[in-house]
Amino acid sequence: MSKTLSGVIAAVATPIDENGAPDLKRATDLAKSLLDNGCDGLNVLGSTGEATSFSVDERKAVMDAYKKNGVPMDRLMVGTGASSVTDAITLTRHAADLGFAGALVLPPFYYKGVTDDGLADYIGALVKAADASKLPIYLYHYPQLTGILWNVPLIERLRKSHPNRIVGLKDSSGDMAFARSAAAIGKDFAVFPSTEACLLDARKGEFAGCISATANLNADLCQRAWASGDTAAYEAAVAIRKLFEGRPLVPGVKTLLAHIRNDPALARVRPPLYAVSSADREAITAGNDAIRAKRAA
Repeated sequence: MSKTLSGVIAAVATPIDENGAPDLKRATDLAKSLLDNGCDGLNVLGSTGEATSFSVDERKAVMDAYKKNGVPMDRLMVGTGASSVTDAITLTRHAADLGFAGALVLPPFYYKGVTDDGLADYIGALVKAADASKLPIYLYHYPQLTGILWNVPLIERLRKSHPNRIVGLKDSSGDMAFARSAAAIGKDFAVFPSTEACLLDARKGEFAGCISATANLNADLCQRAWASGDTAAYEAAVAIRKLFEGRPLVPGVKTLLAHIRNDPALARVRPPLYAVSSADREAITAGNDAIRAKRAA
């Protein structure tokens, strides 16, 4: 089985080329840079990675590119959830074949009000698909977008049904009480809130780390907070995250990524997402530059 991931994990953006397809070279270059500059691991093809806007073949091509270009697979979890269980099986099996450290699984999100029995069958199909490799499964809890809960009793049921396979959860709900109740399931269940604001609590053992969209931008600061409890770095990292409050997160992250890396192409998003307004772009970039300048002073 792959090692359990922990620490600072960026929910990495997927660059888009001029034709609207995933830009595989920029994607692998970004992944390597983040792993070299503060990230312990990466969540690829998640919400920040716009995975649900891509076809199965496009998602597989991105996955293949990481492997082909030497990105360390034991530091990557990959989103494989889909509304179609067949698509989710295909993606999960592909992740297992490539040697990813884990699959991060959204619930099938079109039908609402589905039963725990239906969700258990869905996860059971994915576990079976990757049974040969024993690929670890991380549940992705994002009820604001999916309308479906990975509730604690269901998680406990899944762990009992599939020993050593349901190893963790990314919690994007923003509900820290839920995150703590999930973490209390067991010391061997790795819970990652979706914000670097949890990192000092994670250092105390409450969580396994964070999986954050804004770690595309502040991984160096996040790592100082995680590794040594650097409160000044922590406060700067959180201040950068706060620049996106009330603004579109994924287009905003890509806008600042393009600014930081001096590559306008990194700001491209896939429909239905759309670029941030010029006012938001100015606020985000100027705010980041001010935070960084203050640290450098």
